[in-house]
Amino acid sequence: MQPLTGRSAYLFPSPRGIKKPMSDNTILGALRRLGIPKEEMTGHGFRAMARTVLDEVLHIRPDYIEHQLAHAVRDPNGRAYNRTAHLVERKKMMQKWADYLDKLRQEK
Repeated sequence: MQPLTGRSAYLFPSPRGIKKPMSDNTILGALRRLGIPKEEMTGHGFRAMARTVLDEVLHIRPDYIEHQLAHAVRDPNGRAYNRTAHLVERKKMMQKWADYLDKLRQEK
């Protein structure tokens, strides 16, 4: 993605500068310009949809998903912000997600 996003640490950097993530309002504005009403989809709705598909369709471990979504992940003792990263597994998960999206595009 770096050829598209430049040297930002964010996959979707702010149009106002690469040191900040794209805002929720930027995403909402894009959805509305595409003609997608708020009753149909929101920016956060994409996260929820991905979370559901990764778990229920692609059978990815929920802790990998939560780490990828930058949610607080509790360890077996209930402590929040488990320090594990699972980077290798998350990379595999994101490839599986990309393959799933490519398959959907080919089926339409």
